[in-house]
Amino acid sequence: MSAAAATGHPAPEWLISDDRVSVPDALAAMEARVAGIRAGTAAEAVWLVEHPPSYTAGTSARMDALLDPRFPTYEAGRGGQWTYHGPGQRTAYVMLDLTRPHGTVPARDVRAYVHGLEEWMIRALDRFNVRGERREGRVGIWVADRTRGTEAKIGAIGVRVSRWVSWHGIALNVEPDLLHFGGIVPCGISEHGVTSLHALGLPVTMEEADSALIAAWAEVFGD
Repeated sequence: MSAAAATGHPAPEWLISDDRVSVPDALAAMEARVAGIRAGTAAEAVWLVEHPPSYTAGTSARMDALLDPRFPTYEAGRGGQWTYHGPGQRTAYVMLDLTRPHGTVPARDVRAYVHGLEEWMIRALDRFNVRGERREGRVGIWVADRTRGTEAKIGAIGVRVSRWVSWHGIALNVEPDLLHFGGIVPCGISEHGVTSLHALGLPVTMEEADSALIAAWAEVFGD
């Protein structure tokens, strides 16, 4: 029996958009879904999307970190600073009722929820023999960058919780154009770069990345 069945709660609905979704359309759709979850008229959901090239600003974003606004910019309303979204990057929007526990994540604990999102990416990356790691004081998931002898971010996290319903989520770099990140200081961190599965020499398809995320989800969130 699944954890969802054991607790009497249905598992989140998994949604995958084949076409690229604009950031404004994604924000509007998430807001509507979050309202439905809060009202009890919509199921929890994990929505996997790709965006056209875009820069989004979190609530802590500084204008001096927007170096070259070559793509449309949007205020996202999530936590964090500037983030790039674009083709080849899998963005996963996670909309959960946090008044109840989800697997290893206890109820009403935003810090544990963020830790769960990190663990989700770490376990998904492990399926490709990539060691993703947390770094104290730095948001996101990091991997060794052997070409530079340093480390680079492969996954970003930015969340918002509205009356205990979560939205926004993670962005995993599968095969984005890494030069596009040069228009911002990603997440306010200038001393480390960004990377992707393809840049690490792993020709992972988006479908394979999705399968890894779906499989790893149950290990962390239990649904």
